[in-house]
Amino acid sequence: MSMLDFEISRSERPTPAAEREAVLADPGWGQHFTDHMVTIRYAAGKGWYDARLEPYGPIPMDPASQVFHYSQELFEGLKAYRQADGTIVTFRPYANAARMNRSARRMAMPEIPEQLFVDALELLVGTDREWVPTTDGYSLYLRPFMFATTRALGVNQPADEYMFVVIASPSGNYYARGIRPVSVWLSRDYTRAAPGGTGEAKTGGNYAASFAGQAQAVRNGCDQVVWLDAVEHRWVEEVGSMNLFFVYGAGDRPRLLTPALTGTLLPGITRDSMLKLAPDLGLPVEEGKISVDEWQAGCASGEITEVFGCGTAAVISPVGQVKGPDREWSIGDGEPGEISMRLREELIGIQYGARPDPYGWVHKIV
Repeated sequence: MSMLDFEISRSERPTPAAEREAVLADPGWGQHFTDHMVTIRYAAGKGWYDARLEPYGPIPMDPASQVFHYSQELFEGLKAYRQADGTIVTFRPYANAARMNRSARRMAMPEIPEQLFVDALELLVGTDREWVPTTDGYSLYLRPFMFATTRALGVNQPADEYMFVVIASPSGNYYARGIRPVSVWLSRDYTRAAPGGTGEAKTGGNYAASFAGQAQAVRNGCDQVVWLDAVEHRWVEEVGSMNLFFVYGAGDRPRLLTPALTGTLLPGITRDSMLKLAPDLGLPVEEGKISVDEWQAGCASGEITEVFGCGTAAVISPVGQVKGPDREWSIGDGEPGEISMRLREELIGIQYGARPDPYGWVHKIV
């Protein structure tokens, strides 16, 4: 039973079936949205209240709402999948709820009960179930987010009123043209996060601050930017909005390394899943540190055989080439690696029901 009773207000003009099917045939990414959304309000001293399922549409906002001025905002991202038997599931939603609350603590925002978070997802997906694609590799992307609504320009304290919202967007295959390794740019001019900052929080400001570095990467002919530590600009942290994994060796004894969480890296749900899945496939994983010099030397010697980023959107994105202001090198043969692709297929198999789920990660909705 839900912690709150949701007021249900269904759309009087839902998307016609033919129009919806046309969208689902080629949804792209984040371009189309389902017929409904969930909203829940919060007030200090009152807690969470006014939970609603309502038609998707604009949210009236006062111009003095604190989110516009002081960026008290955070969000999550996860997917709903239609499995072969028609069952609709999500992947580790309670982990997303826990991470949202971790972000909320850093941003001085209220935590949302994990069950209420999941209740909201279940209600929206269950209502808009026809928007969950049937095409292999497609999914319904879910975007829960929270922002400050207090009407005030005082900067001395956090807001005392907030809104939590969930919207949903059908999404196509991230690799519409087939999986290809990306090229990455070593950012020396920009820093994504610093110790004591908001790097581990999934807040919009982190992404806005990354745009200049990403634009620099594109100007230098690269797909993504690699973020280095803020102090020495020496230690590798993330690639774009993904966590990084390095594969050492091949054959019978490969092992993985991923940068350890230091407060400046986002604790990815896919990253955490890899830490559990890889050892069960005979691939030991270490959380540690790797410098740019060690990365380049490892590729030159052949010790580092593969590198990949991982996250909700792409699941796994192989890295094939690294560029920087003073260096450039390739990884392996520049093609997607065997280990990277094996891990990707295993995780996708669990999500879509083609593989067993010994971890209890898959959460059934309908």
